[in-house]
Amino acid sequence: MSSFIKRKGYITLLCMIFLLQHLAFAYDVRLTNIIVTNTRDDLLVYLTVEGAFSEKMKKAVLNGVAADFSFYINLYQSRNWWIDKKIAGLKITHTIKYNNLKKEFHIKRSWVSDKTIVAQTFEEAQKLMSEINSLKIVPLGSLQKGGQYQIRAKAEIGKLTLPFYLHYVLFFVSLWDVETDWHTTDFIY
Repeated sequence: MSSFIKRKGYITLLCMIFLLQHLAFAYDVRLTNIIVTNTRDDLLVYLTVEGAFSEKMKKAVLNGVAADFSFYINLYQSRNWWIDKKIAGLKITHTIKYNNLKKEFHIKRSWVSDKTIVAQTFEEAQKLMSEINSLKIVPLGSLQKGGQYQIRAKAEIGKLTLPFYLHYVLFFVSLWDVETDWHTTDFIY
């Protein structure tokens, strides 16, 4: 009976350590400056994610670990008596990798082009990773004049890509993964 209580106590202690460690890695990440606008032909979205780079993530990136930011942006047509109709769903990915030899950051943004953007400073790289400007959602021809619509956006920050099979050894790195809440912006076209 005594060994059962000890075992139960150890399991409880391990669970508490894991939960407290998880809370220690948490930080405040949120989407801000969400703007829905249009050109003559397309519906555009602008947004920024704030608080994406914690000190631990910054250190990991400066040590050469690649980090991915994923943005999910959905467009819905609002309907009063029915479920909202999904018109478009986009997943945008930004990837950052630091080159220690050249002392420069390489950023790929899936929605711009396949070309890698090179930044010389961490602040410049951070801005490129955290902003989406002029993202085309749909052509305006697919929207109805006077219709009510809704943009829902969310970001997942810190999906670290470890080289080789280190993700099996360093399982605790997944504690850096953070996501924002869904943010909703209503508008009438």
